[in-house]
This record gives sequence, C-alpha cells and structure tokens, in this order.
Amino acid sequence: MSLRRRLALLSALAVALAVLLASVLVYTLVRNRLRGDIDHDLRQQAERVTQRFAAGPPPAGAGIPVAPPGQVSTAPAPKGNRAGVERGEQFALTLPPPEPGGPEALAQLINPNGVVVTGPGSIRIPVSSSDRSLAASGGQPKLEDANAGDTELRVLTEPVAGGTAIQVARSLEDTNHTLNTLVLILAAVSAGGIALAAALGPVVARAALAPAGEVSDAAEEVARTHDLTHRIEVRGDDELGRLAASFNEMLAALERSEAAQRRLVADASHELRTPLATLRTNIETLGRADRLDPAERQLLVDDVTEELEQMTDLVADVVELARAPGQDAILRQDVALDELTRDAIERAERRARGISFDPRLEPSLIHADPQRVGRAISNMLDNAAKWSPPGGTVEVEVAGGQVRVRDHGPGFPNGNLDKVFDRFWRADEARGKPGSGLGLAIVQRVAEEHAGSAHAWNAEDGGAVVSLELPEQPASSEPQAAS
Repeated sequence: MSLRRRLALLSALAVALAVLLASVLVYTLVRNRLRGDIDHDLRQQAERVTQRFAAGPPPAGAGIPVAPPGQVSTAPAPKGNRAGVERGEQFALTLPPPEPGGPEALAQLINPNGVVVTGPGSIRIPVSSSDRSLAASGGQPKLEDANAGDTELRVLTEPVAGGTAIQVARSLEDTNHTLNTLVLILAAVSAGGIALAAALGPVVARAALAPAGEVSDAAEEVARTHDLTHRIEVRGDDELGRLAASFNEMLAALERSEAAQRRLVADASHELRTPLATLRTNIETLGRADRLDPAERQLLVDDVTEELEQMTDLVADVVELARAPGQDAILRQDVALDELTRDAIERAERRARGISFDPRLEPSLIHADPQRVGRAISNMLDNAAKWSPPGGTVEVEVAGGQVRVRDHGPGFPNGNLDKVFDRFWRADEARGKPGSGLGLAIVQRVAEEHAGSAHAWNAEDGGAVVSLELPEQPASSEPQAAS
C-alpha cells in the first residue's frame, strides 16, 4: 500500500472516529439533560406533595383504604384511622395538572404496613420491597427506572413524616421517542461525515504529500542525470518543509564533496607528475650504470629512494584525504594528549636534524583515535621544522586539550592565512621544499572528525603558529598508552 493511500485511509478513520465520538457525546449530553429535567420535575412534585401532606388533617369524612400488606387499595376506608395517614391519602394523591401536551403525572402512597394507596389513572407504579422498607424505616430518596407493563417509568420514592413514603412517576415514552429520533439523526450525520471523509481523504493526502513527492521526484532525477545542482522549492517550516531543506543541504554537501574529490584527483595527478618524471629519469640513468662511477650511482640510488619516500607519503596523504568523513570507524579511546605529543616530538627529532624542540606539556586527557591525532601532531611538527631556520627551535605546548606548535621562520604569507588548510596549497616560497601541501589539510580533517578545530596565525614577534584543539575529557579514567 502506498504512503498516499495509507494517509488517506488514516485520515478517513480519524474523521470517522471523531464523528462517532462526537455523536456519542451529543447523545449522552441530550439524554442526561432530558432525564435530568424529568428528575427535577419529580422532585418538585414530591416537594409539593410533602408540603401538603404536613399541612394538617383532611376534611371530615376522609379515610384511607385498608388492605393486607403487599396489596394495593383504592377504595375509601372507614373513618377513624390515624390523622397522618389520613392526611397522606387526601393530599398525596392530589397532584398539579400536567402542562398542555405533557405526560400524565402519577403518584401513590406506601403506608407503614406496606399498603399502597394509588391515585387516579390506569397506570400503577410498581412497588418493590426496598420501597416498602423505605416507607417503614425512612432513608434517602431514590430515583430509578421501572416498567409498568409496556410503559417505562421514571420513579422517585421519598419518605415523609409518619412512616409513609410517597412515589411520584413520569412516563419515559416521549423521552425515549426523542432519543430514538436523535439516534437516527446522529447515525445519518455520522454516515455522511464518514463518507465525506473517505471522499476527501485522497485529496488531503495528495496535498499533504506534495512536498514529499517533489523530494522523491528530485531524488529520481538526480539518480538518473547525476546532476547535483538540482534543488527543490522549500514551502513552510513544517516536517515536509524541513525534509525538503535537508534534501537540498544533502545535495549541496554531495556537490561540494564531488568537487573536492575532483580537485583532489587533479591536484594529486599534478603533484605526482614531477616526482614520476624524476624517477623515470633517474631509473633510465641507472640503466646505464656501467658508464657511471660508484659515487654517481650511489647518489642516484639515494635520490630515487628519497623520491619514492616522498611519493609514498604523498599517496598516503591523498588516500587519507580521499576517504569520506566517517567512512572508516574512528577507534576512540581515552588517551593522554601530552604523551601522544611527546612521542610525536621524538619521531620529529629523528627526521629534523639540526632543529631542536622545546616542549611544555601539561597533562591533558582526550577521547580520540590516537593514530590519527598522532599523525596530525606529526604533520604540525614537520611543517614547523621545515620552516625553521637552521639551528632553530620549535616550541610545543599542550594544555586543556590543545596542541600549539610555533616555529621561528618567516611565517605564513600575508593574505593567505585562509588557504593554510587547503589541499595542495603551498606558498611560493615552498616550491623548492619537500612536501605536498597536504599535511595541514589532514590536521583540519582530524580536528573535524573529533569535533575539534584547527587554527593558524602569525606570531607577533615572528614565526607561524598552528594549533589543534580537541574536547578534553575529565581525568576520571586511566588513559591508554599512545601508540
């Protein structure tokens, strides 16, 4: 099932659920309101009857029927019964007339002996044992539904003075008819709403997924044409808008990466052309070794060896920079940056004859790949040694996750500080010196891989300064030995 179809189905189901819940809520509110009005009317009638019941004795001649417990009597009773009960019969059965068109009001009495005295009308209110107990012992009034034959009633039973209970009731026929009509109306409205939601669901899904469709089309277009300059329009700042913006950012990053790779290949081929030509010449000369004296032959061998070492370093640097960021797993571990720098200084001293190093190393713990960070530090040291004058000193400082290397050479050319970390960039003065212009580019790559930064500037009193800054770790764990 396509995403558009799923979205249309889910939107239709959501609307259907909302319509059904709204219908149930409306039905519940209307039912409670109608039955609440009936309950309120029954309480008012019971209150009026109770007031009249306590108003005083009835006129002479009033009596109350006598019947065995559990039976109903409607006939006049002989005179001489208790006054409270007589008053109960006389006044409890006299109810206000119903409103025009309204339902008939029903009432009856339950005396302490359980005898029921009914009022006029054909419908008799059912009496339960709990109703007779309420009449005899008193208690809280109760409201309940009851069936009198085919008629459903709402009955209020309330005790009054003298051990008597009154019952007033209203038929629920009109209320039930109204509720049944309401059910039909709500069912029709719900069906219409669900049908409309099902019809509009595909339209809503198509409009909502339009930006996603543009992203999909753009991705297919890029895959077909390999045109990384393609962009899509960003509409709004919602999730789909952010998706479109992220897609554009991804294309821009791929475009930059592809351009960088092309420049890298072009620059590498250019840099390799000269040492390859030199190697070819020297090897051709060595092919005529019978015409060379041993000193010249040894000089050529040393030259070939040096050229091969430079080419090896160049190829290694090119491979390092050609690797996409994050392509290889970075083997991070807690490592002492000062110890890592001390090892790099020892290696640099063996390569840079006549150059001294002045280390000022404070303990500093980082969580990084020791091999890559060590290589970056070695590149910084080699660059400083290359530009130091004969017998010069390279100052090396480590503190707070930062390695700072300073030489006392001519410094970086003015106006070119922003190019120091570019691949294959070399100052005009460096054309005759060994190197490929990739060392500081690798320093910046290592800094970016470890969420750090690399900076370069000229010291005020001469010389160049290069720094590598990495996040420092709390000194809570034992650092690994630098490798």
